[in-house]
Amino acid sequence: MSLKHKTYIQRVEDAEHKWYVIDGDGQTVGRLAAFVAQRLRGKHVTTFTPHVPSNVHVIVTNASKLVFTGSKMRTKSYFRHSNYPGGLKEIAADKLQVKKPGEILRHAVKGMLPHNRLGEVLMKNLRIFSGPDHRHTAQKPEKLEFSPR
Repeated sequence: MSLKHKTYIQRVEDAEHKWYVIDGDGQTVGRLAAFVAQRLRGKHVTTFTPHVPSNVHVIVTNASKLVFTGSKMRTKSYFRHSNYPGGLKEIAADKLQVKKPGEILRHAVKGMLPHNRLGEVLMKNLRIFSGPDHRHTAQKPEKLEFSPR
């Protein structure tokens, strides 16, 4: 018995480079992170192949204007460790938003990508800027409208 249709497997060199810019002004962190992670992974194209990194680059502007729902901005905490005894550091989301505006979104997107070498490669395709300007105009990014459901 012969199969008439074969499954398409995309190669790394065949992946098309695409650049998108998303405005994060007033967007909810989790919903925007899920949308960005889906774009970085390449699940929105018909040639999606799980083991091949997509050449999609996402630029997020106005990261300092992202919002949380409810009281998460005051109560949510982020942890890091210095790998020394007693080196656990904790910072609240509102303080982290002031100190490093893009870190909250970067942390959320990283948690939604694969936790292996592929995820590390995909995270390099994410650029986050706290203001409305970015330095990637030479790549001619396509403006991507994000409207949560």
